[in-house]
Amino acid sequence: MRVLVATDRSNGVEPGDYTHCVEGELVYMQEPCASDLKNPDGPCGCGRGFAGMSSHRATTTALVTDSDLGREEIREALRSSLEAGGWLDPTICTADLAEAMVEESLHDVFRVAEHFPAGSVVRRRLSQYFVGSTPR
Repeated sequence: MRVLVATDRSNGVEPGDYTHCVEGELVYMQEPCASDLKNPDGPCGCGRGFAGMSSHRATTTALVTDSDLGREEIREALRSSLEAGGWLDPTICTADLAEAMVEESLHDVFRVAEHFPAGSVVRRRLSQYFVGSTPR
């Protein structure tokens, strides 16, 4: 199954690049904050980053790779990450909403990973994903 993992390959090439994840950890895309929705090149950087499922840190570069993990294993890693990050707090999030968030995030990861060949280093600008230089 094709997935996205954190990489520092080609990180630092683009202005505003950052890498704080653990190399090779599974990543996903969080919804950008209001500030980055207006300006993804701003200081927050969440609109151009990938979130690490284990470290809860972020990077602007993700490697497309073929994984031996199955869909349910990846889903559980994502659900656990969202839960640990407080995104699925039952005092503010119903069980149905929590499941919908997990499924939507999982779908996004698979959709992006399947779009590019394994070995590609992917960058993000809000809901656009690409290999190479950031389109401005």
